[in-house]
Amino acid sequence: MKKGLEKAEVLLEALPFIKSFFGKTIVIKYGGAAMVSEELKTNFALDVVMLKYVGINPVIVHGGGPQISKTLEALGIKSKFIDGQRVTCEDTIDVVEMVLGGKVNKEIVSLISRHGGNAVGISGKDGDLITARRHSQKRPSPETERPEIIDLGLVGEVTRINPKILTALDQNGFIPVIAPTGKGEEGETLNINADFVASAIAIALKAEKLILMTDAPGVLDGDGNLISEMNPAKANRYIKDKVIKGGMLPKVNCCLSALKNGVSKTHIIDGRQKHAALLEIFTDKGIGTQIISE
Repeated sequence: MKKGLEKAEVLLEALPFIKSFFGKTIVIKYGGAAMVSEELKTNFALDVVMLKYVGINPVIVHGGGPQISKTLEALGIKSKFIDGQRVTCEDTIDVVEMVLGGKVNKEIVSLISRHGGNAVGISGKDGDLITARRHSQKRPSPETERPEIIDLGLVGEVTRINPKILTALDQNGFIPVIAPTGKGEEGETLNINADFVASAIAIALKAEKLILMTDAPGVLDGDGNLISEMNPAKANRYIKDKVIKGGMLPKVNCCLSALKNGVSKTHIIDGRQKHAALLEIFTDKGIGTQIISE
């Protein structure tokens, strides 16, 4: 009886959130450990299926960096990174497209479908979903003390999102699963950071939420404590003081961009936690960092 009551209380706690988000779109960037552990992969698929069944429209954007590196190594191609970004040559982009759009994407689709969802896998090139340009990265040169341009090859940044294909899938009850590649200005395939793709898609769809799954508890303060909630002013102060730095910096910037362009709330959560997405969406406390508008 006690366990039954506890389950009832959990359902009742979720009810206001289900009512509030019914019919709304939530964009989730799926990556990190949640894509490696078999248990966490199953948990994530179940979370996505449940969201769909309670009337919420999940849109999934996935990463796949470790899978790409593993395949490149098997093919005898050495991975090279500059400031955390993969240098992507002609040989590498073929592998990126094969791994992201083929192996990883279809595995996620299959897992969601196996647990009762209707998922469809697409890349940013399908239906002209993502148009991009080559990413231009600069960093200070120690020799000249002036910024130098770093050539990352076929790495892109989003210039336009055409959400028609996503709208059509949603209207027909499908869950989109998106590989983060896009079409360049000359029709070439470009490899794009999945966090930035998720943010751009959330903006284009006027999503209720953007959720970024990572391998950290969330955003931490200077003492290593989790920051449960912050607004853009507080986030920018932490950035200025270099409390937010390294790999967390681009994630926070993705959230700030989404908020500035109409997304209601953004979240950075720990994908290593079982049912992380459900805990963040359907509980009062959540489990990660919520970044909200002023």
